[in-house]
Amino acid sequence: MAKVFVYDSYTNKFYTYTLNESDPMPYSSGTTLRVREFRGSSKSSVLWTTVAAMEAWNLTRRNYGSSIPVGYAFKRIWEGGHGTTSQHYAGVAFDVGQSLSSTARKKIYDTAVATGAWGYVEPLSMTPTWVHFDRRYGKPACPNTTAGYPTVRRGSRNTYVLILQDALNALGYPSGSLDGVFGSATESALKAIQKDFSLTADGVCGCNSWKKIASAAVGIGRTSTVVDK
Repeated sequence: MAKVFVYDSYTNKFYTYTLNESDPMPYSSGTTLRVREFRGSSKSSVLWTTVAAMEAWNLTRRNYGSSIPVGYAFKRIWEGGHGTTSQHYAGVAFDVGQSLSSTARKKIYDTAVATGAWGYVEPLSMTPTWVHFDRRYGKPACPNTTAGYPTVRRGSRNTYVLILQDALNALGYPSGSLDGVFGSATESALKAIQKDFSLTADGVCGCNSWKKIASAAVGIGRTSTVVDK
């Protein structure tokens, strides 16, 4: 069983589902993407994504016209496996086609690009044995880049807040519930870690705070302070 958060940017709300591993992901078409496929190698009982990412998946899958095997999709930041600004931790990235021929992967790549639905489709020269696409959203906090996470602060609500809450909890700075809503507990935890990291303790997670927090949290493994609710 998995608890799945789905963020809808159109309504600025989260919707929560409790699903079996063989169930389709919420908002995905038919059985083109099951929970276990979206989970990939993650061991987490809690997963998250966005309506927009599922819509982009649906369009790509429909236009491609046949099954797209998913190698990696969701990961929690403390599980690691990706870089410090990976969109996999936001639940909006897919690495697919590892078991397919280069010809099939080229077709998936071309299909993903043609949809115009993804925020980023990685050039095949950078992904020789898979295809990466993600539905990133928001303006990156760090300037002069299209990667990274947007600034989040009190009142923010999205899957990037979930990353921050998850990282803070894993590092021993309790942010309260893992709910994707930036409230007082998340703000207090952020201010505490900012102070300890010699950052401006303003309770706003911008470029420098993301760099320090993500670097400290990526791949450290499940700690005693990680929460799943």
